[in-house]
Amino acid sequence: MLFLVAALLMLGVVVGTVAHAPLGFSVAVAIGIAVWLAVFAMRERHGRRRGTSH
Repeated sequence: MLFLVAALLMLGVVVGTVAHAPLGFSVAVAIGIAVWLAVFAMRERHGRRRGTSH
């Protein structure tokens, strides 16, 4: 429960920050995060196919 409260608090801080940032900056950061997550997902999928644990 405490984790959920902390996560919602952090989400509120991030959303509040994005609301005050310029749109171009917000979009650039969102694209960067999306690329990072895609690379992470590909590495995880590739690592599981090889049978390694990292």
